[in-house]
Amino acid sequence: MSTLFESQAPHPLADRLRPRRLADIVGQDHLIGPEGPIGRMVARKQLASMVLWGPPGCGKTTIARLLAEGTDLVFEPLSAVFSGVADLRKVFDAARKRREMGQGTLLFVDEIHRFNRAQQDAFLPVVEDGTVILVGATTENPSFELNGALLSRAQVFVLRRLDDAALEILLERSEASFGRKLPLSEDGRTALRAMADGDGRFLLNLVEEIDRLPGKTSLGPGELAELVQRRAPLYDKKQEGHYNLISALHKSLRGSDTDAALYWLARMLAGGEDPIYILRRLTRAAVEDIGLADPQALTQALAAWDAYDRLGSPEGELAVAQLAIYLATAPKSNAAYMAFGEAQAMARETGSLMPPKHILNAPTRLMRDLGYGSGYVYDHATEEGFSGQNYFPDGVARRNFYRPGERGFEREIKKRLEYWDKLRQRASAAK
Repeated sequence: MSTLFESQAPHPLADRLRPRRLADIVGQDHLIGPEGPIGRMVARKQLASMVLWGPPGCGKTTIARLLAEGTDLVFEPLSAVFSGVADLRKVFDAARKRREMGQGTLLFVDEIHRFNRAQQDAFLPVVEDGTVILVGATTENPSFELNGALLSRAQVFVLRRLDDAALEILLERSEASFGRKLPLSEDGRTALRAMADGDGRFLLNLVEEIDRLPGKTSLGPGELAELVQRRAPLYDKKQEGHYNLISALHKSLRGSDTDAALYWLARMLAGGEDPIYILRRLTRAAVEDIGLADPQALTQALAAWDAYDRLGSPEGELAVAQLAIYLATAPKSNAAYMAFGEAQAMARETGSLMPPKHILNAPTRLMRDLGYGSGYVYDHATEEGFSGQNYFPDGVARRNFYRPGERGFEREIKKRLEYWDKLRQRASAAK
């Protein structure tokens, strides 16, 4: 029962509008709708342990609470930030006693990825024997943050960031709660949803801030930008967002989509990513995905890196953007990348074979007596500047690793290789 003081204490709008039924949750119908996996569990009143993975403000905590209510389980919430193994033992002991009385327990662990591997192991026996139904919530990729034994006992459900339609429903519910329309123009309403960046809780906090503004008129995007705080981009430089965005940038470059590459670059910089990390990855793209189709790509990458070192942020970020444009618009070839991979594989297969003796130096008499250097033809002494001799180990068939394509400068390289191969065949036939 609420005390007098609790009833007088202010409650945030996000708490006042917290859904009372699963059907009231917005944006997650793919999971909690009648045909969704969680919706079917609730209909049968048979829950399995699960991990809810999604961005902040998408409804993870609310779903867990309503799952307990919808299946007649006792709701036990814990935060991995403030709890340890001792707290878990208390919850497990209470759950065992309830189970003896025929009552089940839903253990909700917020930020479950904060538990270390040993702490996560504590869940295994009680999840295994059904003492608790575990519902973990995380904003991080469970594949990276949760151990395999726990993941094998829990289903992972991916919650979506709230789209415009879901955020608009929250705005309408806010207005119904206030009994009046928000002082927003149509463009201002759109801008407000964009400011929330898919986070429903943050949107409701913005709405509350707007409702408290004195002398409210119809607010447009410009007024909103001055009066309320935009949500910081969701980006963690050490977690999955970091890898997702750099992957998007790299693949956009490989796919020659200049505009997409610039977008992902801007997203990473806005999120606070270290430009040096981005430059390192762009340099890798220059040699992996462009290579000798445009030999200037690597030069441009190193020049952009040097320019950034000299200018710093924010001026140097233009050099990073210029490099991204250059790489995206350059002809593409992974021939050098593939060739080196095949050469490495052959090196592993053949072990420590000696080079053929004719291409070995012979600085001592013993080495000359052993045939080192014997039969070597000095390429510059030939008419074509090409001897066509064998440079692979004796007894190993010649392999063709590097196969340039017809894009960019590799077209010229291909002509050279074909010419040298013709001379090599002629020299071999003359023996």
